[in-house]
Amino acid sequence: MKVFVDANVLVSVLNKEYPLFAYSSKVLSLNDRPGFNIFTSPVCLAIAFYFSEKKNGNELTRKKMQILSRNISITSMGNDIVERTLSDRRIHDFEDGLEYYSALGAGCRSIVTEDIGDFYFSVIEVLTTRDFLLKYSGKQD
Repeated sequence: MKVFVDANVLVSVLNKEYPLFAYSSKVLSLNDRPGFNIFTSPVCLAIAFYFSEKKNGNELTRKKMQILSRNISITSMGNDIVERTLSDRRIHDFEDGLEYYSALGAGCRSIVTEDIGDFYFSVIEVLTTRDFLLKYSGKQD
């Protein structure tokens, strides 16, 4: 199952933000299990880097991002993703649209975010980290 994780999931892991860290880290660790492939976008990585750097400094953030980017898949974002976002009148937040269409382009079946309302226009399921774990891994703690 291909799963897209939003920037807020990445930030919670990079910054060890509890209680969300417990769920977010487990979602990311599913990438090591057969049948799961975790994706994020370059935009989400940029957002996560920004918030991690504010808390952890540049050097530590770079190290964390290297580990993260080696262990999950990164979607593509080209002209087609930008055009699809701009032409979709349902989308009011450009960044969320870019993430959504990059997730679709990668074949993701789910978007995992703590801001499920941001993806009100989604035709694929949108779940919080906790709800995703309950539904697909059988574990929440």
